[in-house]
Order: sequence, then structure tokens, then C-alpha cells
Amino acid sequence: MWCRGFLQQTVRSISTSRQAGVLFDVDGVLLRGGSLIPAARRAFRKLLDRNNNFLFPVVFVTNAGSCQRHHKAQQLSHLLEVQIAPEQVVLSHSPLQMLKAFHDKCVLVSGQGPVTDIAKTLGFQKVVSVEQLREHHPMLDMVDHNRRPKLPSCPLQTLPKIEAIILFGEPIRWETNLQLLIDVLLTNGSPGCAYNPQVPAQLPVLACNIDLMWMAEAPSPRFGHGMFLVCLESVYRKVTGRELQYQALLGKPSLLTYQYAEQLLRLQNYNRKLTTIYAIGDNLMTDIYGANLYNRYLGQQNAAMATTTKLVAQGTGSQMTMAVPEEELVSAAAQCRSILVCTGVYNPRSPLPSDCSEAVTESVFHGHRDLKLELELVEPNHVVEDVEAAVDILLQHESSVTSDL
Repeated sequence: MWCRGFLQQTVRSISTSRQAGVLFDVDGVLLRGGSLIPAARRAFRKLLDRNNNFLFPVVFVTNAGSCQRHHKAQQLSHLLEVQIAPEQVVLSHSPLQMLKAFHDKCVLVSGQGPVTDIAKTLGFQKVVSVEQLREHHPMLDMVDHNRRPKLPSCPLQTLPKIEAIILFGEPIRWETNLQLLIDVLLTNGSPGCAYNPQVPAQLPVLACNIDLMWMAEAPSPRFGHGMFLVCLESVYRKVTGRELQYQALLGKPSLLTYQYAEQLLRLQNYNRKLTTIYAIGDNLMTDIYGANLYNRYLGQQNAAMATTTKLVAQGTGSQMTMAVPEEELVSAAAQCRSILVCTGVYNPRSPLPSDCSEAVTESVFHGHRDLKLELELVEPNHVVEDVEAAVDILLQHESSVTSDL
């Protein structure tokens, strides 16, 4: 471990150049449920100078999405005993504010927490929640016998036609959300009508957070929004015989999320270019896959000058058509290095298979249906015990880089 004197010497040498940025995952890296992982506070002490300022630009990138980012910043500030600004937080839905082509459409939002308020904060002007849809069409939700309407109710004010669907996160009543989402999809946005088997084109679906599982206080990982998406895709395919199409998959490992996070890092760095971005996470199929995919993108963009859509397609299947933001996102970092910690979803007792032909198995890789399971994208640059060890590695690396200048 690093002694205090050597750390302060490292601080002075690194802070003058400030060419690195750090992306921290939250659940499984800093927190387990609502509890702080002990190594997290020690790690952040090493990242602060004598004035309690960060040595590097720092952004927290989490696939959580059931809150506003200022609430997440307050939570992290309290637990880490460090002042975290909302501008340092990227939630799974944060990049939606850049998809302005959807902001004037009537969107149905699914999830839990203040999803209607979140959508409006992100710029969406006409928002309908699943609960509002259920209230206007009470005969649609029939699974729970205790919630079935006793008598047909008078219809409320007519809702506008749904033009797009935003899936923010796992809902509380899965059966209600699955039923009403299918109703909206198969009626082209008019769930009060009968299904139309000849729907000309599927409504756009924007999904945030594709984590199959996440780490809370329980000894094993819990179901995440990715599990709900598996259910929705399965129901849609069973009913229609077609695959559910996504207009965008947001949150990690989406390239758009990493582009947005780099933009926030550069703003902390007075818009100066970053040489290296360190991405620390606990999930191979989101944190490590996403960081490595972004590193590939950074390496290719200058030579190929390809579009975001083409580069996304290298790490995703053909089912997704990526919605590119209207405002240009510039990726200027030279590289993104992935660091995997063993305090969350990743289990070091389950090593990756050495045979690449065995690598693409659901028993090992729990990625989304539309991700190409490339072994090189789930190989971290470093595997360490916890976030403190991850910080030690980046400090050591940046110290050596600085000494070579």
C-alpha cells in the first residue's frame, strides 16, 4: 500500500498535468445496496489533494436510473465524505437529453421512482406513465384479480397517441408493465384499440440500463432491468413472431454514454484534452465491455472517421439502430483503460474460458441480446481486489507517465 508521504509527492507531480480522467461505477464498486464498501473511502482519500480537490477529473457512471442525478450526487457526497457535484454523475438515462428528435413526441415511460419528472427534466415535453395509461384504460390490466375493475369505468380525458417508449429501469409490477407495453406496441400507440397484426413499423423503443444483474446487500446478484428486457423481448417474440427492435440502448456499455461521460470529464479539465480515461467497474458485460468498446472506438475514430452508428455496430448485433444525438460529441482521449474489481457482480472464482468457442455462452456472459460477445471486449486491463487497489494502479501509472515527460 502507498505511504502518505509518497502519495503526496505523487499528488504534486500528477496534478500539474491533469491528463487523466476517472470513471467510477457505483454499485459493486463503491456501494453494496445503501452501504459503503470500506475500501471506497480509503480510495477517495488518495484521490484528493490537501485542499480536498480531486487530483483528476472524476465522473460517476452508473446504470441506476430511478432518481435525479442531484439526488445521486447528494448520496455519494454523504457516504464518501467528499463533495460531489451533479455534473459529476452520469445515470443510465442521462444521454437521453441529447436525443432531441424525441423530445417533442408523446412518450410512454416505464420504470420506478419519479420517471415522469425525470423525463421532463431530460427535455421530453409530452410524457405518459404506465400508471396513467392504466388509469385511462382500466380493462387492460387483468393479471391481479384484486386490482381488476368491478364495473366498467367512464373513460377519462383521452390520452394522446403514444409515439415512442422509454424504458428507464425495472418496474415494480412487471406483469402490468409487460401487458401495457405489449398493448402499446401492437396497437401502434393506441392501446384502447384491438391489436393490429399488420403494424407497418414498430414504435421506437429507447432502453436505459441493460444490466442483467446488479450487486446489492444479498450474497448473490439481484435481477436488474436487463432481466425485465429479456421478459419483454420474449413476450413480444412469442406474440408476434418478430424480434423487438431498439432505437437506442443507453447506459453502459453504450458508446453514447462513454462519449457523454468524457465530455463531463473534459469540462472539469477546463475543456483540455485527456490522454487516458480509467474506467473502474465490477461487471464484465457492462463496465469492462463498455470501456473496452470505447477504447476501440478511440483507436479507430481518427483513422476511419466512421459514424457513431457504424462503430456501435461493431460491438452490437443487427437488432439495434442507434439514435445519434443532434449535437456533436467529440471524443478526444487517446485511450480508455478498464479496471475490474472483485467486490460486486464479478466472481473471481469463475474464470473466463480459455477456449474462445466456449466464450459465447449464456452461462458465462450475461450481456444483452444485441451485444456481440467478443472475448477481447470482456478482458480487463487490470483485475484487482477492490476500488482502493484500482486507485493505486492508476496513481502508479500516472506517476510513471509524468516522470517520463
